[in-house]
Amino acid sequence: MAISILCLVFLPALLVVAAVSDLLSFTIPNAVPASIIALFVVFLLELALAGHALSFTATGFHLLAGLAGLVLGMAFFAAGWIGGGDAKLFAAVALWLGWGVLFEYAIALSLLGGVLTFGIIVLRRFPLPAKLAAWSWVARLADPKAGIPYGIALAAAALIVLPDTELFAMTVGS
Repeated sequence: MAISILCLVFLPALLVVAAVSDLLSFTIPNAVPASIIALFVVFLLELALAGHALSFTATGFHLLAGLAGLVLGMAFFAAGWIGGGDAKLFAAVALWLGWGVLFEYAIALSLLGGVLTFGIIVLRRFPLPAKLAAWSWVARLADPKAGIPYGIALAAAALIVLPDTELFAMTVGS
């Protein structure tokens, strides 16, 4: 189960990379959700090789959650509510979390996204001190015409609910 543990170390690291990237550049590189999906495949293979394979049904529910995340994310992207990187990250995270905690993830995501959005709206109501305005990422956050780096909330919510997942419990032996 050494690879499984590594996957549960790399997954949070990739989520942090997504959040930081979105904060600094308002983009989530395609390599991040692609790596999260590839990590999921490696995780499943390692579980199977160790004799702890997920059942066909459990695997199907993870795939269904990822597909639902992709469809919902793309619908939100098409409506202009989130960026394409956010949509892809949501789908990749949903794949890992599975159907069982998807509702919990949506609640955490909604709450964290609301706090993030409110905080940025408040930030945008006040002029930035010159020293902060010199940092391009802070200036972008303060720009009323800019979007919201929602990848921060996506990643934070995933980190909050990850310990509640079946895969996490299998890996740490809970």
